[in-house]
Amino acid sequence: MTPLAWSTLVIGLILGFLLALLVKGLRNRSARELAEEIYRAHEVQNAQRMQAVYDQMKSAFGSLSLEALSRSTNEFIKLAQVRLSSEREYTSQALEEKRQLIDHQLQRMNSELEQVGALMTSLEKDRAEKFGELAQQLQASGTQIAALLQATSTLREALVNSKTRGQWGERMAEDVLRMAGFIENVNYSKQKTVSSGRSRPDFTFFLPRNLQLHMDVKFPLDNYVKYLDAATGIEKERCRLDFLRDVKLRIKEVTTRDYIDRDGQTVDYVLLFIPNEQIYAFVQENDHSIFDDGLRQHVIVCSPMTLFAVLAVVRQSIDNFTLERTSQEIMQLIGSFRKQWDEFIKKMESLGKSLTAAQNDYEALVTTRKRMLEVPLQKIEVLRGGNEAPPEGSITAATEAGGDE
Repeated sequence: MTPLAWSTLVIGLILGFLLALLVKGLRNRSARELAEEIYRAHEVQNAQRMQAVYDQMKSAFGSLSLEALSRSTNEFIKLAQVRLSSEREYTSQALEEKRQLIDHQLQRMNSELEQVGALMTSLEKDRAEKFGELAQQLQASGTQIAALLQATSTLREALVNSKTRGQWGERMAEDVLRMAGFIENVNYSKQKTVSSGRSRPDFTFFLPRNLQLHMDVKFPLDNYVKYLDAATGIEKERCRLDFLRDVKLRIKEVTTRDYIDRDGQTVDYVLLFIPNEQIYAFVQENDHSIFDDGLRQHVIVCSPMTLFAVLAVVRQSIDNFTLERTSQEIMQLIGSFRKQWDEFIKKMESLGKSLTAAQNDYEALVTTRKRMLEVPLQKIEVLRGGNEAPPEGSITAATEAGGDE
């Protein structure tokens, strides 16, 4: 092996060792300490490497003479020292650049870690606040849910009583009526017996032309409550069918009452109010033909929302009828006003002519008639003054000169 090959091999070993030490130092120590340690290790390795090269050279050139060997060795050592000095300088410069780069990276990492720490502190504080708010909201929600469960239980118990159900239906209907702007005893009445005296609807709406529209709010809910409380599928199905049957019977019962007057005192339909949207949707989903059959029997089944829509139509028809009737009265008043206005114009024209004539008469009185009356007075004054001639230019002189008018 040539000296150059030996030198390359040694340098490669040194660089590999230095890189291994650098990786290890980057993991366990700071950059400055790592650089110092690498430098010290480099010096030690240089000495060891020089000794190893010297020993190898002695072994390789043992057959040569001592003088030639010594001279070659000295030359090789000088060359190796030059190369090693250059490599050491280059390595020191590279290590210094690496150290500066590592210091810069460490400073940036420390800055980023400080920012991350501040962010984590802020997030932890915000998390604690949000957790507190969430705990309060959960507590409030729990309280509301408990109150809602209690109210639901109370409502369920109340719905078992038919009288309570009727009162609940009336209360719901009155809320809808207030929203629609209806006033009791103005737009509707409650519990008023029909003209036949055999039926008494819960609500009676007043329509134009003395027509009426009746509405019942009593609705069967027993089997629906049982359906909600049923524990098995078979029991639920039985309660569901019983409830739908009750709805059909209720519609048929409404048609047997005197809510529709064939003599013309009511409209041809009657309203049946279901005081809950969920129950209305349940009937619609399970047997939509029930409502269609009700329409064929002139019974309109209403939920709170559909009742509001029906009342809006009723209110609009009342307003339109009132406007139509008021418009006719206004037209009649306008015709009467027109007639009186024509008479007023005639009288004004007559009065204007009279005023014109009076103005002409007035002007004649204050001019000609006045002058003619003053003529005798002036003559009397002349006679009283001793038959003196009237002064020149006077009215008397003008009269005598021009003659009497």
